[in-house]
Formats: sequence, structure tokens, C-alpha cells
Amino acid sequence: MKKILSLMLLSVLFFACSEDKMDEINRDRNHTIEMQSKNMLPDLLLKSGFESTATDIAWYATVYIEHNAGTWNQSYQADRRLAQNASSLLNNSWNSIYDVMNIAKTIINQTDPDNGSEPTDFFSRGIAEIMMAYNLAITTDGWGEVPYTEAFKGLGNITPKYDKQSTLYPEIIRLLNAGIEDMGKTTVFYADKDYIYKGNKALWIKAAYSLKARYALRLTQIKGAEAANEALAAIPNAFTSNSDNMLLGGFVVDLPGGNPWGEFWYNRDHLSVSTTIFNLMDERHDPRMETYFSSVDPADIAPIGEANQVQGGYSQSNFTSGWDAFASPILMATYHELKFIEAEAKFRTGDATWSTSLQEAIEASFDFVGVEGAADYYTNEVAPKLTSGNELKEILTQKYIAFFDREAMEAYNDYRRTGIPEMKNPNNATVGFIWRFPWALSEVASNSGNVPKWTIFDKVWWAGGNE
Repeated sequence: MKKILSLMLLSVLFFACSEDKMDEINRDRNHTIEMQSKNMLPDLLLKSGFESTATDIAWYATVYIEHNAGTWNQSYQADRRLAQNASSLLNNSWNSIYDVMNIAKTIINQTDPDNGSEPTDFFSRGIAEIMMAYNLAITTDGWGEVPYTEAFKGLGNITPKYDKQSTLYPEIIRLLNAGIEDMGKTTVFYADKDYIYKGNKALWIKAAYSLKARYALRLTQIKGAEAANEALAAIPNAFTSNSDNMLLGGFVVDLPGGNPWGEFWYNRDHLSVSTTIFNLMDERHDPRMETYFSSVDPADIAPIGEANQVQGGYSQSNFTSGWDAFASPILMATYHELKFIEAEAKFRTGDATWSTSLQEAIEASFDFVGVEGAADYYTNEVAPKLTSGNELKEILTQKYIAFFDREAMEAYNDYRRTGIPEMKNPNNATVGFIWRFPWALSEVASNSGNVPKWTIFDKVWWAGGNE
């Protein structure tokens, strides 16, 4: 009996060893099972542009913030506030942005100095940290509480908890600080993998500081003047000109291959210039109007919330030339945004040079879109409106105008934070303003126990809402 058991044990051990040996022999050494971090950077940056910045999130935001009126199909429904609470509305965007953040998380894990397989790739790590902060901010700004600390684990946790926005904003700043630190350590660059700054770590550091200023100022309702001071502290290390702008370019005039905003307009024709922004610019005799709009005839402007459902019947964003052409880049963060942040932050902290920063912001906006006359515009149209008690309103109105329409998400965030400028869509009063995006169908279906109970008519935390 003992001999039989011994033979059986030897057989099992031999079989197990043979299996291990065969697995080793059959291992494919020509194809790695782990992609290098540097080779994931193009995917991270492209998807951050296409799936986070210039996608459905922005196209809904541009209607909510009244840069554009929705005059066809889903955009028309958004304009009329129809079916905006549907869990399918931004389901694809939710899943896409989590895919983007999962790429960033994978790079961060692989480049961990203590436990990663690429502990010295600080360049990839720095970009991943900055882009994680950027994408996380888009996510929490749009939805409020979102999964983060328990996310990105695959089958290890398919029902992650939702983190409060009050805990996510410190994490955004931590990620940016980490990205700045790691960019300072890097000695190896991958210019061909970096679709934004072509391997220029100094520009990545400037971008991270510019984003720090953006996200610091976001908390003015929470921190008051402290938020403004934190924004001002970041600005000396941030963008110094339009040449520093955080842009994703490489688009062409021939379609497909154009700027996604341009392709959305060309293929779907959902959006038309709204009376809200047109009237603000018209009453200020703004010289950017002919560059912004395909027609400046008031009869061609779509009445916000009341326009007919028609494709091509109204003035539209001008996709035919210059800054807004099919070959123009996706805007992630700009110098004119930074100068408007500086103007507002200085005003909130009592710094008398805020008006100089405002003028510089307007000049940067004019330069960016290739329009002359910024100095005269400021002197004749803007300065007279900077009367006591009206200063902040005009600062934010000018920022709103400069953001048309490629920077609609930031305009949407500014309005929710400040209530400036006044929105004119009559459906805001009868149905309600959209203060946050609806929960994604994929979450409602598979993680319903953790999905918060807020609706699209509830404000997010930094806009004055509860958690």
C-alpha cells in the first residue's frame, strides 16, 4: 500500500513539474504581456482629448451653458430639457473616461519607484499623474461623487464605492503636485510619444501649475479668499503666453481626421449660436463676433430654449477658418483662462492690479483667435462696465465670452460656481437647470447599491450642494 501511495505521489509531482516546465518552454518571449508605460502615453493623451475633453460631455455642456442652442436631435432635447435624466445619456462618456483613468492608473502603478516594473520612468509617471488629475476633475465636476479609491481594480472590485467630492479635490491637487515633482526628476523624454508637449517637461510643469490654479479657484464657495490665494500661488509657475497652451493638435481639414467639434458639426449639425452669448457680445460691439459666428445677423441667431428643430437654419460656430477650423486643436487649458483666473483671484483678495490682469486676459483671447483691437475693446467697452459692484460680473462675463465654444466645460463649471452670467433659457425656470450629469446606465445596472441618490437638479458640493 505504501509503495502504491509513493508511486502516486511521484506521479503527481512529476506531472506538476512537467506542466511547469512545459509552461516555461511554451512562454512567448517575443510578445510581452505588459506594455511599457511610454507606449501607453499616446493612448492616454489621445483619449483624454477625444473621450474626455471634446466629446458628448462638452457638447451637452455647451447647450446647458448657452454658448450654443441645441437645434437638432439630442442637442435639441438638451435645449428643451427633455430626457436629460436618462441613464443612457452620458453612459458612453462615463465608461470612456474611466478607461482613460485606468490607463493613467496603470502607468502610475508600473512606474512606482518602490514597487513598479519601471521605477525610473519619471516622465511617463509625471504625465500620467497630471492627466489622472485632469480626467478625475472632469469626472467629479460633472457627476459629483464618483468611484476612485476602489476603482481601477477590474474583477477585483466591480462595485466600487463612490468618493465624496470633498475628498477628491485634495487628491486632484496631490496628483498635480506629484506630477510636478516627478517631471523635475526625469532625465529621459519621449518626444514621439508625447502628443501635447513633444517631450518638453518644462511645459508639462507649467500646465500642471495652470491646472492647480483652475482647481484651486473652483472652491471659492467652499474656501472663499483662501481658494483665490491658492490659485494666485500657482500662477507664477504656470503659463506665460499662448505658446504654452495645453493643446492636442494634429488634425487635418480633410474628414475624417478633423477636430472632433468640427466633425460633430459637419456630420450631425446639432448646434447653433445661442442668443445668450450673441447678445452679450453684440451689446459690447465685440470684434470677435465675425470670427466666432458664421453669421452676425440677429435674425440668424437661435433663440435659446425656443429655437426650431432644424439642421443649418441658424448661425453656427465658424468652422471654416482660423482658430475654429477643422484643423484646429482640442483646448485643454489656455493662457487666457489662466489670466482670467488671475483677474478674478486678485479681485477677490483685494489686489488692485486685477484690472491689468483682466486686460491681459482679453488680449490673450484676441491673440488666440487672431483678432485685432483688444486694447480699444477693453478701453471702450469693458472698462466702462467695471463700476463698483459690477467688477466680478464683468470679469466672468468676459471669461465666458472668451471660452466660446471649445471651452464650454469650464464655462459650465464657472457658472455653476458663480451664477455668472445670467442664463436665459426659459426651460431653466419650468423644468430646471442641469446642475450635474445623470448617473451612467452601467453603474445603475451593476453598482446600484453605491450610486448616490442625487438627481441632475441637485448641485455638486463645490457649487453649494450637499454630499
